Amino acid sequence: MAHLLLRGTPLGPPGGGVACIEAVLFDKDGTLSHSEPMLLALARARVHKTLLLAEGMGADPQARIQLEQALHRAYGLWEDAIDPGGITAVAARDHNLIATATALAQVGLSWADAHALAEECFDHTDHLHGGGASTPPEPTAGLPSLLERLARASVLCAVISNDHRQGIRSFLDRHGLVGHFAAAWSAEHHPRKPSAGAVHGLCAELGVPAERCALIGDADSDLRMARAAGVPVVIGYRSGWRQPPPLESATAWIHHWDELDVMVDLPSPA
Repeated sequence: MAHLLLRGTPLGPPGGGVACIEAVLFDKDGTLSHSEPMLLALARARVHKTLLLAEGMGADPQARIQLEQALHRAYGLWEDAIDPGGITAVAARDHNLIATATALAQVGLSWADAHALAEECFDHTDHLHGGGASTPPEPTAGLPSLLERLARASVLCAVISNDHRQGIRSFLDRHGLVGHFAAAWSAEHHPRKPSAGAVHGLCAELGVPAERCALIGDADSDLRMARAAGVPVVIGYRSGWRQPPPLESATAWIHHWDELDVMVDLPSPA
């Protein structure tokens, strides 16, 4: 049976003890992948395209300023970084689209026009996401070595993400990581993150109970989801963003994958 060790200390549930781990569930953006450069370019492109479309519909200069400010707030877009707890970092495409439409409605568009304009904006900028981006995401430092350590200990790995199936597959394919992951739970699955049912659905695909899993993510919503699902080891990953995310729900925090190791109990002699 395998146990996870963080900086040499075995990990277990908050009440104490050491957890036996058969699978590790990984968030993708900001955990498996260093996605901030891609998401920063995507958010900026969405702002630019939305402003152009709004001007084409007659938005005046003051409305344009208000819209730009609203979009920056909605996307968690800072000057040179993305808010790791914001909607661009943690939410699915449809949630980002609704946020865009809401910002447009706030400057006077009808909901029908705002939603249609947001759809047009996203149709023009979707190619900047995932493998089609000019700066496609790279794995976070030390990830391949961790995956090898888990494989040697016969610990399964899976992805739980609000990215779409193709985005997950594209990232894993690009970096030769597909063979390390036994399953993935995406934005197309139901329920999706941050429902505890997403964890249970993924665990069912793996054939491993949640009580034998660890979950590693970069957002409090993921960590709370894991706790609600009965996952005993909940680890916050803090090195996927320029601004480290505040993680209040983690059992432990990790800054580099080299800090995490696996110990396997040897069978007792007969």
